[in-house]
Amino acid sequence: MNHIHKKTAAAFMFAALIFSQTQAQDKSNLLGQLNTITTAVPFLMISPDARAGGMGDAGVASEPDAHAIHWNPAKMSFYNGKGIGSVSYTPWLRSLVNDIYLAYATGYIKPSPDQAIGGSIRYFSLGQIDFTDVNGGSLGSFNPSEFALDVAYSRKLSEDFSGGIALRYIHSNLTGGIPVPGGISSKAGNSVAADIAVYYQKDVEVGKKPAVFSWGLAITNIGSKISYTETGDKDFIPINLRFGPSLKLKLNDYNELTINLDFNKLLVPTPPIYSSDSAGNNLILYGKDPKVGVAAGIFQSFSDAPDGFKEELKEINIAGGLEYWYDKQFAFRTGYFFESAQKGNRKYFTLGAGLRYSVFGLDFSYLIPTQQRNPLENTLRFSLSFKFGDTGKERESGE
Repeated sequence: MNHIHKKTAAAFMFAALIFSQTQAQDKSNLLGQLNTITTAVPFLMISPDARAGGMGDAGVASEPDAHAIHWNPAKMSFYNGKGIGSVSYTPWLRSLVNDIYLAYATGYIKPSPDQAIGGSIRYFSLGQIDFTDVNGGSLGSFNPSEFALDVAYSRKLSEDFSGGIALRYIHSNLTGGIPVPGGISSKAGNSVAADIAVYYQKDVEVGKKPAVFSWGLAITNIGSKISYTETGDKDFIPINLRFGPSLKLKLNDYNELTINLDFNKLLVPTPPIYSSDSAGNNLILYGKDPKVGVAAGIFQSFSDAPDGFKEELKEINIAGGLEYWYDKQFAFRTGYFFESAQKGNRKYFTLGAGLRYSVFGLDFSYLIPTQQRNPLENTLRFSLSFKFGDTGKERESGE
């Protein structure tokens, strides 16, 4: 009897070993592949201005400018002036079409030295699209578009630290009511969202030279899901965590150099790896169920990658940039953006330039992809900024 038990135990251990090896082989085949996180209204994550666009799309802790509402609304109260505004234009897929673009207008004022209030509007046009049914019959033409309206407030909480919030209304009309495949009626998607942010700025010395160190953190687009049909599932909007430091070195009376670094992570569920049972039902092999609420999705996003912690690290995009100013009038910028090949493989260099004259400023940026094609390659985008009120202090700050 004891001999039979030993045989049974040996067979069980052998079967378990074969099963574990098979599972490990299957896991190695399934994991490590492309697993991009997708959301609705991705236009909210496009860098809207040419200044940050020239620095690898880094801006959470850069010196406060007109575009603070997008990158970190807490920066507004540290702007050294009475107010500033800007308009920006970003062509999209210009090598293929000429009617897709992002337009952005933003600005804020400082009613007192320790607080600021502002707003912005972002409009994304997808150009004219001809819709057809499954048989190729025409359903008409439509110009899909999306926009977001923001209001923002920032206040200094101490001499070196500030907080900020922004409220956002999002409207996305992709079909103009034209039925989607299956005869299901479509509609425009709507959502409301909020940003919360903090910013720290301190005068320091580096190598016996004056410098300004700052860091910022912003959680943006915390809001409701969007649906484009009455019966369809709702999609997450791009809730995002952005944080990073910045260091501005005052080399001498005429030369300044700033180093910026941003880390970004989407706070939405990672797609799991599915398998099908004999009845055709989807079963989650690795990862977690992405069909959760907004709050649960935010917390889940830190631990739901199918390949565990190493895949979670790959979901952090890195953006870094340099900005050089001569006599607070001429700027040159460069930067690099890195995204893991498993999460989309966006990798590109950026170049930029800036001019300041009196109350006006003009910025340009250009993107050079190093991996896959990019919608912004071979295009020049620009921003025009203008200051409100007395500009004496603003000239001293380099804005």
